[in-house]
Amino acid sequence: MGAALAVARRELSGYFATPVAYVFIVIFLMMAGALTFTLGGFFARGQADLQPFFTFVPWLFLFLVPAITMRLWAEERRLGTIELLLTLPMPQWQAVLGKFLAAWLFCAIALLLTFPLILTVNLLGRPDNGLILTGYLGCLFVAGAYLAVGSALSALTKNQVIAFVLAVAVCFLFAAAGSPVVTEFLTTRLPILAEVARGLSITERFNGFIRGVIALRDVIYFASFIAFWLFVNAVIVDQRKTD
Repeated sequence: MGAALAVARRELSGYFATPVAYVFIVIFLMMAGALTFTLGGFFARGQADLQPFFTFVPWLFLFLVPAITMRLWAEERRLGTIELLLTLPMPQWQAVLGKFLAAWLFCAIALLLTFPLILTVNLLGRPDNGLILTGYLGCLFVAGAYLAVGSALSALTKNQVIAFVLAVAVCFLFAAAGSPVVTEFLTTRLPILAEVARGLSITERFNGFIRGVIALRDVIYFASFIAFWLFVNAVIVDQRKTD
């Protein structure tokens, strides 16, 4: 794991060496606050919890996380530095894992910077902080799932815009699969597919965390989802490293 951690440190420092990281964090914090206090009706609800914030996080990440992943491999391929990276004395899967861990840690930093929301809700009432903690854990899993998808799709192309659009589209499919509109449509026509859609839905699994339930099946789902897309990422990188 030493090589993977070295790649992660290199990637993470690269984020903060450019304005991209700061722009992402500022936009995420501004949008999270605006949606929580306006559309989420934080004060109007009259409840001391972060339910409005957690409701919007998967949809915020749907657009912001692909903005992080679009450059992970597409930029390496465009600049031709992917050959240099993969000739370093380390297994290829560690390079894939290292890039993913750096992006995941960056998302964790962005989530940690929303701590004023926790302070606010504790000042206004007596919330269940255990429930808030599980909600944040769920947010981290959602970010990891989107990052794994975006990283794999970034390896498909040298164009960052194409990588971004593909990642948003695929992540949207997994996010919306469990929505009432989709499940009701499938239930009336293909009931079997409705159950499959619920089982594959990221938001459906995330809902358990924001209810304060850390179910083993949900943890296994996110772990296997991330592992699968990282495997796909490694395969694509191996196939296209000389393109």
